Amino acid sequence: MILETGKEVIRKENDALAAMAERLDDNFTKAVEMILACKGRVIITGLGKSGLIGKKIAATLSSTGTASFFLHAAEGVHGDLGLVRSNDILIAVSKSGATDELHQILPAVKRLGVKTILLTGQVDSPLAARCDIVLDCSVSAEACPNNLVPTSSSTAAMVMGDALAVALLTERHFSPEDFAYLHPGGSLGRRLLMHVEELMHVNSEIPLVKPDTNMRDTILEMTGKRLGCTIVVNGDGRLTGIFTDGDLRRLAQRDERFFERTVGEAMVVDPKTIKPGDILDKALAIMERHSITVLPVVDKDHRPVGIIHLHDILKSKLV
Repeated sequence: MILETGKEVIRKENDALAAMAERLDDNFTKAVEMILACKGRVIITGLGKSGLIGKKIAATLSSTGTASFFLHAAEGVHGDLGLVRSNDILIAVSKSGATDELHQILPAVKRLGVKTILLTGQVDSPLAARCDIVLDCSVSAEACPNNLVPTSSSTAAMVMGDALAVALLTERHFSPEDFAYLHPGGSLGRRLLMHVEELMHVNSEIPLVKPDTNMRDTILEMTGKRLGCTIVVNGDGRLTGIFTDGDLRRLAQRDERFFERTVGEAMVVDPKTIKPGDILDKALAIMERHSITVLPVVDKDHRPVGIIHLHDILKSKLV
């Protein structure tokens, strides 16, 4: 019974979100365009559960490049409206569209010329009539069996906030690097800020052989450099392949005379590579996508200038 209750709540909230997505209209586009044109800050306000949702929306907007902060509705009508400037935008969150404190805030911000957006479950409410743009966050019923506790409705408002944030960051071409600059304190931010060249092995640490190198010398080079592979370069020093411990094991399994082979006969041609100026997160993404643990680092002429191993990234404690 307990498990089924949990599943039912998830199903109801999922259905509510699907219905909201179908109702999304031009007002959403207008809201995004209004925020993009804003020269000031985006101020989120609300009370109770709506206020908690508003705090989350403000945090998400700020972390994705839209200057934003939360203004508690009750504090706003007791002096904190002094934070609001004429070039700001106010986003109010109210399930009922009848929150008294929001009704008191609106005339004050309207006198400043502040544009207003409302996230509400009642699009025909008095509060909706006083706002410039209304976004429909209504639900047919709460997930609560008594249809009382804000569950589906609070989820809908929060997801609408996420939709605004993602639409804004997409329109602004907000990049992983931009995200990193706003999150320098966490491991994700450091991973996005750090570049491959800061962790890669260089110069004599790079295992290098030519295509005609015999298997014995190839293994010695791999063993000496302790990276589980060797890069293969041609006479011009350009990357032509890579040969790993795994390649060696597979070669030994299928060819009893593998010691008579050259590395050029067994190497992986045209391996995955990365540039020294690429962010570390890109290197991790390539490794994860292709199930590999090492990447040659090449310059614009495709000459190896380094090599980076997954172990180096793990030792840095960035993941």
